Amino acid sequence: MAALSVTEVVSWGVMYYGFPVFLAAMERDLDASRVAITGAFTLGMAVAALAALPVGRWLDRRGPWALMTLGSCLGAGLMVAWSLVHSLGALYAVWILMGLALAATLYEPAFGAVVRWFPTRHRDRALTVVTLAGALASTVFMPISAALLEHAGWRHALLSLGAVLAALTIPLHAVVLRREPPRVARRGARGAARDPAVAAPPGAPLGVAARTPIFWALAVAFAIGNFSTAAVTLHLIPYMVAHGHAAAGVAIAIGWMGAMQIPGRLAFVAVGGRFGALGVTTAVFLAQAVGLGLVALAPSLPAGLLLVVAVLGAANGMATLARATTLAQVFGPAHYATISGAIALGANGSRALGPVGAAVLYTVLGGYRPVFWSLAGALALMGGVVAAAATRGRAERVVPAA
Repeated sequence: MAALSVTEVVSWGVMYYGFPVFLAAMERDLDASRVAITGAFTLGMAVAALAALPVGRWLDRRGPWALMTLGSCLGAGLMVAWSLVHSLGALYAVWILMGLALAATLYEPAFGAVVRWFPTRHRDRALTVVTLAGALASTVFMPISAALLEHAGWRHALLSLGAVLAALTIPLHAVVLRREPPRVARRGARGAARDPAVAAPPGAPLGVAARTPIFWALAVAFAIGNFSTAAVTLHLIPYMVAHGHAAAGVAIAIGWMGAMQIPGRLAFVAVGGRFGALGVTTAVFLAQAVGLGLVALAPSLPAGLLLVVAVLGAANGMATLARATTLAQVFGPAHYATISGAIALGANGSRALGPVGAAVLYTVLGGYRPVFWSLAGALALMGGVVAAAATRGRAERVVPAA
């Protein structure tokens, strides 16, 4: 857990959060528009989403050792390639491959490794440790990236960050991650029939899970949630500026929205044991709906922006942990990574489409306020759908009792 906590902070901080820091510098140096530059990032997120399902199948069959080690090697090499680009086409080529590195190193494979190690006992605590560490990535690495940019330029900054990525993540993944959890090794050596304590954990395969209402309810709800989060992150500044707020203040608020993920995740753990991960996940979707409603009302509410930061930031932080814990609880750990990859295909794809999708909705609906109200209504509806599907799932038992 210590190794994964370090590698998630570094991987998120270097490969994901570095891009917005270097955005303006790349615009000037490559003589390209902001839309064109951010298109490379969006394409990388789309590739990461498409790779989620094969990554999940790999994890279930072979474990995290080779995948996360190779992903770190690829990411470090691409940081060097990124520092050498001199055209928009080269930037896009680098970020197509970077999408594969992200898919092999960020939360999905880390969650798969955790569930593989802790199929029942201590699983939620272990997932919380990883997500709490990951939440610090922007806090730690965005200031470091900005300082490197100021003193060395964006190309040398990328080389320095790539060296950090290689030095910290490759050895930890290669040396600390085992090819198989201890219980699997014991089962292979002694035989599950003679050792019930290490019998294969329960779990529904993807084909069975995909025939249940709860699978599709969760898939759609997480997709809408990620779409909404990406939309708010990009469009909150122009929305609030149009209502008289200073852009710098709104940008600071967005940064604090990330910090609010930490108390949100701690709250999820505190109440999850009492009400169950699925019940709390339903509440998370409703909380996200309330947060988006507050975004719509923020310009006319006293301290409206602070309310948005508190409610939506905490709800978004809980949503990340909810996806990991709920899927393992509902469908079992045996095929967790494959099922998580299938859910991530839609959820991460929606995150990639969120900024441009919200812009399209803005044009169609005639303003930001109806966009945020529409997203709030969709999440509230999906919260009800998940609750109904959960009730049916409890009656049918998606997986047998462990």
